[in-house]
Amino acid sequence: MCLDSKENGRHSTIRELPVLPSKELVLFPHMVVSWIVEQPNFVKLIDDALATDRTVAVMSEKKADDKSPGFHNVGTVGLILRMAKNEDGHARLIVKGVTRVRLLEITEEEPYIKAKVEPVQHIDSHDLEIQALVINVRQIFSKVLELSPNLPKELGAMIISLEDSGVLADVVISHLNISMDDKQTVLEALDLKERLQAALRILTKQLEILELGHKIKSQVKGEVEKTQKEFILREQLKAIKKELGEGEGKPDEIEELRERLETKGLSEDAAKEVRRELERLSKMHPFAPEYSVAMTYVDWMLKLPWNEFTEDHLDLDRAENILNEDHYDLKKVKNRVLEYLAVRKLKPDAKGTILCFYGPPGTGKTSLGKSIARSMGRRFLRIALGGMRDEAEIRGHRRTYVGAMPGRIIQGIRKAGVNNPVLMLDEIDKIGMDFRGNPASALLEVLDPEQNITFTDYYLGVEFDLSGVIFIATANILDTIPSPLLDRLEIIELPGYILEEKLEIARRYLIPRQTGAHGLTSCNISINKMALSRIISFYTREAGVRNLERNIAAVCRGVAKQVAKGRPDKIKILVKSLQEFLGPPKFMAEVAERTKVPGVATGLAWTPSGGEILFIEAAKMSGSGKILLTGKLGDVMKESAQAALSFVRSKGSDFGILDNAFKDEDVHVHVPSSAIQKDGPSAGVAICMALISLFTHRSVRPYVAMTGEITLRGLVLPVGGIKEKVLGAHRAGIKEIVLPKRNAGDLDEIPSQVRDALKFYFVSRVDEAIGVVFESKGRKKRRVDTSR
Repeated sequence: MCLDSKENGRHSTIRELPVLPSKELVLFPHMVVSWIVEQPNFVKLIDDALATDRTVAVMSEKKADDKSPGFHNVGTVGLILRMAKNEDGHARLIVKGVTRVRLLEITEEEPYIKAKVEPVQHIDSHDLEIQALVINVRQIFSKVLELSPNLPKELGAMIISLEDSGVLADVVISHLNISMDDKQTVLEALDLKERLQAALRILTKQLEILELGHKIKSQVKGEVEKTQKEFILREQLKAIKKELGEGEGKPDEIEELRERLETKGLSEDAAKEVRRELERLSKMHPFAPEYSVAMTYVDWMLKLPWNEFTEDHLDLDRAENILNEDHYDLKKVKNRVLEYLAVRKLKPDAKGTILCFYGPPGTGKTSLGKSIARSMGRRFLRIALGGMRDEAEIRGHRRTYVGAMPGRIIQGIRKAGVNNPVLMLDEIDKIGMDFRGNPASALLEVLDPEQNITFTDYYLGVEFDLSGVIFIATANILDTIPSPLLDRLEIIELPGYILEEKLEIARRYLIPRQTGAHGLTSCNISINKMALSRIISFYTREAGVRNLERNIAAVCRGVAKQVAKGRPDKIKILVKSLQEFLGPPKFMAEVAERTKVPGVATGLAWTPSGGEILFIEAAKMSGSGKILLTGKLGDVMKESAQAALSFVRSKGSDFGILDNAFKDEDVHVHVPSSAIQKDGPSAGVAICMALISLFTHRSVRPYVAMTGEITLRGLVLPVGGIKEKVLGAHRAGIKEIVLPKRNAGDLDEIPSQVRDALKFYFVSRVDEAIGVVFESKGRKKRRVDTSR
């Protein structure tokens, strides 16, 4: 639809055109652009336009934050030169700007926008001011073109050939990388002088930005060239001074390092290596990658305590008081430490042995190392070896690797600040190994007094004397420690604590520590001795005191809660009030209950956490004489069960068992706690007693436990771990214990209180054990003399 009107003495044609909105592009007249249309309603707009005169009104949308959203007043009529659709239905257009139009009103909005537009034209002029503006625009654009490598150089010739001043402004602005607002400003400038002035203003600003960027780029390049020039001149200056005999000009930092080297007192080889690195540093540019690597190495070498050490306090009485103050009992361990100090006092240069504290968790191994350091006046350092798998953790990395650093031993020495600390290697039994090496092998040199005087860390590359370090290792088990490493350790066993010892430890150490940790005092809480004894017996079952301390902490938390609520009186923890703070007991005396039926016997087991009792259960059922073994048993324990059954079958008539009892029935032997792996031959006697009990229908006497390996001839052989097993049986409420006769000497290591509380029977044959385990008249007891 077209309407003719006469206005200002000239004709204008008002047209109704479909509007193609533009968010990122301002289309100028005579400008050809590529356009992709994806929305279905706009694709229909293009199809309808192609069906008529191929023209659309391209209008730029205002920004969302504008007060009056919509379209700008001035846009451009676009002629669709080409259109192609892809498989998704999207239209790809080639559009050419034809003329400026002013938006009069929007006539339709669905399915797409249509609006009435009026073409607007400018009248070209050649007065002097216009000519001056044209010249300035061409000159400044030429400079912009020189500084913009992304613009085609052909534009320079093009703008010179353009005679229409308005078209010149449009072409120049359309090719600049500027904001849509600046481009829209030029598009809406209908007066030719205003358009050229706006174009000149934008060009000038763009030229300033480009010149500033070029200046910054030149400055950066100049700084780099200046640094390179200074380095070359510095090297030349060194050469000149060397020729003049004036020495080389060293940087101040290098000179300071040289002075530190002279006063540090390094070994001859170490000093030689540091001097060599300082020589390299003096010839190296500070920005070189190798400079920081060499500087870090020199820093490590100069910060290590080559000659710094602490004086030993070798007062044996003072050391004994400190050990007694920090730890209860442990007489054997304390005596060994005092012996070591005595030798150091008489022969200061004596090479010490490497101690290894071996025992269950929670028995005070790590804290004992701290007490040794305090008693000697030495610094204490702990290195956790649990889970270590890389040999470089001990020996360090070679400096050829990126991020190389010394091993944990050298790092610890530097941290301690002296070359004779007490260094505790915690959990040495839990070292692993993989493709990166075996850390245990690297420890062979560290823990050998004959070799650690020349210990070499791969990072340092020189020998460091570790002979002044007191190494103390800790372990829960010895089986996982490699034999060559175990051979270098003096094993000092820390056994589990008995009830009386735990009571004393709790009274002296645990209760004061936990009350203080929870903000309590003796005015707020007191724990009755009977209540403490019940916590030990019914809420914990361990060789150490770690869980005991946790339970004491739980009681303190409950008391702290009541005190915080305003309770003023002292809270006394009695046996009847334990359930309020700790809940129901976790462990009960179940020996009598479990063994009152035939087919159940109580054995003894050794674990890394201390000794425990072990119930052996046997059952029979109709079958063909087979044996079934369950309870996650190892091969050795399975063979012990088979040997026990064979012995019982061979001696069945002596035990009053019918001959056909084994032919028509299968036997099932089960050891409860099936989630725990069990192995070893020491359960042979207990399995044998359970089978005899099953087939003779006689119950094993309650509170009797046994251990020992058996043979097919019925001999009872000695086993290990007697001390831990006896202590575990005592904790579990056992009253009598059957042991192999050849283990009688092991009772010397058991505390006298435990020996006096138990009855021990020593047997060399299964027949003798039967007389002890089962009720029978005239049973001959073989009790050890506990008075020795």
